Amino acid sequence: MKPIPTIDGHHHVWRLKDLTWLSGPQVPRIFGPYEPICRDYTIDEFRSDIADSNVVKSVYVQTNWPAGQSLEEAQWVQSVADATGWPHANVAHADLADPDVGDLLNKLHSLPLTRGIRQQLHWHSNPQYSFAPRPDVMNDSAWRRGLGLATDLGLLFELQVFTSQMADSVRLARAFPDTIFVLEHAGMLEDTSPEGWQTWRDGMSALADCPNVNVKLSGLGTFEHAYRYETVAPIIKETVGLFGAKRCLFGSNFPIEKLWTDYASLYATFRKAIDYLPEPEQQDVLFNTAARLYRI
Repeated sequence: MKPIPTIDGHHHVWRLKDLTWLSGPQVPRIFGPYEPICRDYTIDEFRSDIADSNVVKSVYVQTNWPAGQSLEEAQWVQSVADATGWPHANVAHADLADPDVGDLLNKLHSLPLTRGIRQQLHWHSNPQYSFAPRPDVMNDSAWRRGLGLATDLGLLFELQVFTSQMADSVRLARAFPDTIFVLEHAGMLEDTSPEGWQTWRDGMSALADCPNVNVKLSGLGTFEHAYRYETVAPIIKETVGLFGAKRCLFGSNFPIEKLWTDYASLYATFRKAIDYLPEPEQQDVLFNTAARLYRI
């Protein structure tokens, strides 16, 4: 396997005391029991995890600090980067439906590291899988106003949705052709029955027809609580086949995936899963797409 410089397009580094969703008594989560990550996960530990995997840059993605602390989270990430040189870009949080979101977006944009916004929109009939209060938040006029403000500042939007929300997501992408979207976790395929695969494939195909939608090949072990080649390889191949390598990028989703694997194993499995691609396309998935989207 030829070494290729890699950008980890999706990782989290956190301080436990700042996280509401990992503090207090555990509640059921999409990724199962999570005692091992109920602690600080520092940039030093992350850099130790990526040792020997040829990861040269990384993108931090927001971790849902307590309400009202989106700016504080982004400022903290900026301080870590200023002190250590890592991470190299930040996807911050904002509630785009907030009437005052414009002020927050301007402040986030003023931080050198900020490249985009993630507000998790995924909703599922299984409450354990849901984050958003309902499936159609993205259709609200107030929310779309906020997305427009983010777009005006040149910020991309990380779109995290389930298959059942993909039709609305297509309409959103078409309504905002100037917004760069990055679909999280390859569309979060959780129903791997033949019918589930086909529904996911149809939704992904429709999203692929939107030239402003890109895909992050991350979180692929979420529903099995394991990162197995036989599980992730078909998802990767289908996704790259639909979107093309220039619109796909690698993401580790660490330390969530650290619940069931180590970084070196995850990276080796991912590399094996894209080994069928010509080397220039592997370079797109591993480096070029992320470098372009996050301007790093």
